[in-house]
Amino acid sequence: MELTSIERMTLTLERRTVDHVPVAVSPWGATVERWRREGHLAQGEDVSQHFGQDLCSGGWLNGTADLDFPGEVLEETDETILTRDGNGAVLRRHKLHDSTPEHVDFAVKDRAGWEAKIKPFLVELDRRRIPFEGYRNAKKYAAERQRYFTWSGVAPFEQMHPICGHEYMLMGMGLDPEWVQDMVNTLADLTIRHLEVLFEEEGLPDGMFFYEDMGFKERPFMSPGMYRDILQPGHAKLFEFAHNLGLKVIVHSCGYVEPLVPGLIEAGMDCLQAMEVKAGMDLYKLFDRFGDRIAFYGGLDVRTLIDNDRPAIDRELGKMRYVLEHGGGFVLHSDHSEPPEVDYETMRYFVDRGREVSAAIMAGRSD
Repeated sequence: MELTSIERMTLTLERRTVDHVPVAVSPWGATVERWRREGHLAQGEDVSQHFGQDLCSGGWLNGTADLDFPGEVLEETDETILTRDGNGAVLRRHKLHDSTPEHVDFAVKDRAGWEAKIKPFLVELDRRRIPFEGYRNAKKYAAERQRYFTWSGVAPFEQMHPICGHEYMLMGMGLDPEWVQDMVNTLADLTIRHLEVLFEEEGLPDGMFFYEDMGFKERPFMSPGMYRDILQPGHAKLFEFAHNLGLKVIVHSCGYVEPLVPGLIEAGMDCLQAMEVKAGMDLYKLFDRFGDRIAFYGGLDVRTLIDNDRPAIDRELGKMRYVLEHGGGFVLHSDHSEPPEVDYETMRYFVDRGREVSAAIMAGRSD
């Protein structure tokens, strides 16, 4: 029987049998433009709807400390722009293409800076942080299409580095952990305080999606012990808030984070995304260790799509097969967003083949 996307995602996160795996795609804007120029997408067509994506999201909170600071342009060239924002962070962005901004300088470099310049802005409710209309419209869009709808946003790790940068944040974990613990707890409380208002006025989502990029190649940014002592309490607070509302928790992290997964599970994570292969994440190993406790979302090497190599894609789909044949829950997605080198026909094959293979496995599976 054909399930709705809401049913399919709900059952998948519970690691139960579905008609076929839920699907998610995340092509770059430049990728969508290429496919549109080539005639595969109509002007204005929703690419996620085009591929039958099973979930969508909305509701990202504004975590900038000083919302009244207008922003300041410090330098501008034909290619880049250097600005200071309401966190006191000086960032350089490229104007010609999307990229992560370069961290140039931060007003906050230690506990004193945090307590004087940032924390006072983050201890009270400010309705300007809440995108009521955007959340309302996204939720309505999902409901009309019976798609699984998540509130999506960042959690403390991704909220801290815009304030003080990765370097000072990580030094703080080693040299002044109580400072970073205070940031974690303050930011977790800030998120809950504003989500309580959003959900009270606009209704609950179907699930929660937290973004926390806590690793780089072959290493997490912190030891498991540092995660347990500093970050895990904030995650536990957020994930418990979600669970008390009956909502499952999906956690995104780029980079190598396998050593942190036990702590994330202890904190209450229900599903891990994106399991970046080139960073060292191995879905087979992750499933063998954790597949009886969490579902998985992604973990299929995007480089096979970039190479437009269908046999290699089939081999990557073997990871999905392994998870499903051993009773796990899986959401079809690559391990990263899809850049413009990915042909439309390749993306179409990846999605259609994933549905086809998973449907055959699920037809013979009993939980």
